[in-house]
Amino acid sequence: MDSMKKAHVVAPDAPVRVRVESISKRFGTLTAIEGVSFEVRQGEVLGFLGPNGAGKTTTVRILTGFFPPSEGTVWIDGRALFESPKEIKRQIGYLPEVVPLYTDMKVSEFLDFAAAAKGVPRKFKKTKLKEIVNRCGLETVQNRLVGQLSKGFRQRVGLAQALVGDPKVLILDEPTSGLDPKQIIEIRGLIRELGRERTLILSSHILPEVSMVCDRILIMNKGRVVASGTSEELEASLKDTQEIYIVMGERHRKDEALGFLRALVGVEKVSVIDERSDQVSLSLTVSKNQDLRPAISRLFVSREIPLLEIRSGRLSLEEIFLKIVVSEAALQEDKAKPEGEKTEPEKGTGAS
Repeated sequence: MDSMKKAHVVAPDAPVRVRVESISKRFGTLTAIEGVSFEVRQGEVLGFLGPNGAGKTTTVRILTGFFPPSEGTVWIDGRALFESPKEIKRQIGYLPEVVPLYTDMKVSEFLDFAAAAKGVPRKFKKTKLKEIVNRCGLETVQNRLVGQLSKGFRQRVGLAQALVGDPKVLILDEPTSGLDPKQIIEIRGLIRELGRERTLILSSHILPEVSMVCDRILIMNKGRVVASGTSEELEASLKDTQEIYIVMGERHRKDEALGFLRALVGVEKVSVIDERSDQVSLSLTVSKNQDLRPAISRLFVSREIPLLEIRSGRLSLEEIFLKIVVSEAALQEDKAKPEGEKTEPEKGTGAS
């Protein structure tokens, strides 16, 4: 089964910190992204997904003010980014995939340098940097040279510099790249914590990372946004039905259970998956957007049949991603065909 976490619910009145309106970027005759639009609220973690060449890096570079879009506008906290880029970029903390650290500086010296570069007032600097060092777990290495640190600690230093200046928006590009499993768990935990306080955009090709950290997902392909929403919303857009899996006891009462399950409104099909010892595993195909688990549980309780397990069958984020990207590629290929050669789309595989 998948490991997608339940989406964090962002307050409906939370302010929009990032708004991207129809941005495109062309390099000569090459169109890197086209018509990209989305918004992110305070306290929300948005995950960027897409295959190589999808346009994620170009979008991130525009969001961080590295270069302007050819068309469209980026708003940070209600202000157009490229109208006052120097001032507005102070509201953005950025951790690039390859962290640009000065290896001959001590950690404390590097963060002090970052604070000066971001215009942090001298009277607040010492206190703020101490908070950041503690939050990022750098207390034991703050007096060591950056070049002597492990990959995990360097990543923490990079994240610490992104937090300098207390930015409202954090943009992280492949934040756990090259880390060992223990370091990955630690950095993901810190990202989740930071995402509750700020607006956070995470670009990653590691799908389990996005599923565990992000509240909402935006999938790009060939320079366009092809789908966005929570993992549940993306899954719902791909399926006309859903699955429920049941494990029951008292195997001799299997036919009784099959009878009342098949009679339940919304159940389209009931199949026996496995029978062993005194247990039976069943699969139910049910109508889309109907959660029949409470009704099923009540039926088993009322008949005093042991219900050992009941769960929804979910698509993993990997399956969602592949279905959306593959169906989008097929759609684009179909558009390029002459009118008479176009094919009917498969039911339940269109991207939203």
